Amino acid sequence: MKILGIETSCDETGAAVVEDGRRILANVVASQAALHARYGGIVPELASRKQVEAIIPVVRAALSEARLDREGPSHYVGALARAGQVEWAGLDAVAVVNRPGLAGSLLVGVSVAKAIAFGRSLPLVAVNHLEAHIYANWLEAEVSLSTQPTRASGPPALPALALVVSGGHSGLILMEGHGAFRTLGRTRDDAAGEAFDKVARLLGLGFPGGPAIERAAAQAQLGPSHTPNPARPEAIPLNTQPTRAPGPSLPRAWLRGSHDFSFSGLKTAVLRLVQQGGWPLPELAAAFQEAVVDVLAAKAIRAAQEQGAACILLAGGVAANSRLRQVLEARSPLPVRAPPAALCTDNGAMVAACGYFRLRSGETAGLNLDVLPGQRIALG
Repeated sequence: MKILGIETSCDETGAAVVEDGRRILANVVASQAALHARYGGIVPELASRKQVEAIIPVVRAALSEARLDREGPSHYVGALARAGQVEWAGLDAVAVVNRPGLAGSLLVGVSVAKAIAFGRSLPLVAVNHLEAHIYANWLEAEVSLSTQPTRASGPPALPALALVVSGGHSGLILMEGHGAFRTLGRTRDDAAGEAFDKVARLLGLGFPGGPAIERAAAQAQLGPSHTPNPARPEAIPLNTQPTRAPGPSLPRAWLRGSHDFSFSGLKTAVLRLVQQGGWPLPELAAAFQEAVVDVLAAKAIRAAQEQGAACILLAGGVAANSRLRQVLEARSPLPVRAPPAALCTDNGAMVAACGYFRLRSGETAGLNLDVLPGQRIALG
């Protein structure tokens, strides 16, 4: 079964064709990072306008790359080619993100997906953006944590604890089965990616903040290694690998008795250090990154153990952070899965993968499908 996935929830325009929820036949993404960098963040109106410009070329490129013209009997393909429709041969459904995200951007993808579904008499599948990020772990691709890249041997075991961290969302979600999700905790203020962006702005590192802070932090000198203490996850030092040299002391909001996150106090602490001066930029970046990673890893491991999860899944743009991958893998007694960095950011392949499992369970949407900008994965 081949699914066309369309992703336009924010500033990336993505389209992909995925077979049976796992094999990527094509994955095309048009990024607006350079456009929004001059403003230090996403400008919604500009994002939706660029979505309109990019969506048709991106979908066409994905269909061409997937080479769907190889499907079906040769005489059938020949007839399609003469009619200029060869790229649609073998396509079984269209999946599109309709929640959550920027309303204007979402409308672009949903409108195009509905038009394709209607024009080609294909099933339409509505996909939750956060759920799609989790399903990036089902895609067959080279995966790498702190070890050499390897190919995932099979789909993740369930139940799984998903740590979803991106520019707009941070949460711990228990995936009990396909389509069965339970939110255990979420951010009470800034999302992790949002905190990276704001701190990068404070440090003059530009946008997007995550990669900029990671590059700056890599320049901090290394200090002695530490030994983890599994008995107290909230107090676990970073890992057995060399960690950053002693730098500025930054707070961790543990929010004891809760699986929620909070990064606003950490952001304020960095602001005060910048105002005081005296710390080299790499040390400030490294200290901030360590504080975020420390909390994310400890809370994810604790939640996974409490819920009896079989593994931990990383998902979302911040999941591309190599330090987070290293620390989580080093500390966790459970297997840790993460998509390759290119599949952590918004893309159509994760949407197509999620759409496959939704379609397999009989879920389809009508042509009256609307966007739900504020909806998240439902509780319970």
